[in-house]
Amino acid sequence: MKSPLFRDPIYDGAADPVVIWNRQVKEWWMIYTNRRATVEGPRFGWVHGTDLGVASSSDGGSTWLYRGILEGLETEWGRNTFWAPEIIWHEGLYHMYVTYVHGVPKDWTGKARIRHYTSPDLIHWEFLSTLGISEENVIDACVYRLPNGTFRMWFKQRNHTFAAESNDLYEWQPIGPVITERGHEGPNVFRLGGYYWMIVDEWRGQGVFRSDDLTAWERNGLILDQPGKREDDGTIGLHADVVVQGEEGYIFYFTHPGRVDGHHEESNHYEWRRSSIQVAKLEVVNGVLICDRDMEFELNLREED
Repeated sequence: MKSPLFRDPIYDGAADPVVIWNRQVKEWWMIYTNRRATVEGPRFGWVHGTDLGVASSSDGGSTWLYRGILEGLETEWGRNTFWAPEIIWHEGLYHMYVTYVHGVPKDWTGKARIRHYTSPDLIHWEFLSTLGISEENVIDACVYRLPNGTFRMWFKQRNHTFAAESNDLYEWQPIGPVITERGHEGPNVFRLGGYYWMIVDEWRGQGVFRSDDLTAWERNGLILDQPGKREDDGTIGLHADVVVQGEEGYIFYFTHPGRVDGHHEESNHYEWRRSSIQVAKLEVVNGVLICDRDMEFELNLREED
C-alpha cells in the first residue's frame, strides 16, 4: 500500500481525517483538518485559522487527489478555525459535526464548540446550530447509531471522553463522562469482529477500548504506538478514523514524520509541523484489536448504499 497515503499540496498539514463515500459522484472523499504547516507565525497560530481540506479517490482509496477546501461554512466575519470533522449519512443528508474556534488564536485560548451542518452532496453546507452539550470547551465529535436507533456522540471535554445522545441528529442531550483514564482526544467508535471498539488519541498511540453494548468500555491495549517502517510512518499514529466494510477494517490516521523525539507544535520548523495521512489494516485476534502498520495489503473500498 502506498505510503504516505496523502499529503496536502497547499499547506502540507493534513490531519484528523474522516473518510466517507460520496453517493452523488461515486467517489470516496477524505475531509480533514487543513493545518497550515508552511505558514510562519507565533506559537500555535499555524494550527488555527484552518479550513477543511478535501481529497477524493475514484479507485477505492488507493490514490487521492486534492480537490480544495469546503466553502460556505463561515457564519461570521473574519478568519476562523475549523477542526476535526465527523460526517455521517442519514436519510438523504450528510450531517457534519465540526469543531469551531472563533478567530486565529496564537495560544490554546480559543473557546471551542461543536457545530452542526447538513449537506445533500458534501459540497453545499447549511449551518444549523452550535451544540449546547457543554459550557466548556468541547472538540472532536464522533457519532454512531445505537442498535435501538438512538444516535450517540462522543467528544473530548477536559481531556477525557464525554457523550451525548439524540433521537434525530438535531437535538442532543449530554449524558456525562465515558472514558476518564489518562488524558486523550479524538474518540472514534466502530464495530469489527463481533465487538464495538473505541479508539482515542493518547498522544502515545491510539488507546483501545472494547464494549459489548456501547456503554461499558474495557481497555483493550494500544495501537500505532510503535514506529512503522514505511515512508513518513516512523512516529506515533494520531487522531484516526476507521472505515469498516464487512469483516475488513481500515484505520486512517496522521503522523508528524519529523517528530522523532516528541511534540513540537510551538516550533517554526517546517519538518516538525508537516503531517501525512496513512492507512493500515485492523484485525481482531482472540478478542484483541490488532494493527500491524507494516503489513502489506491492498486497499479497495467498495461502493456503499
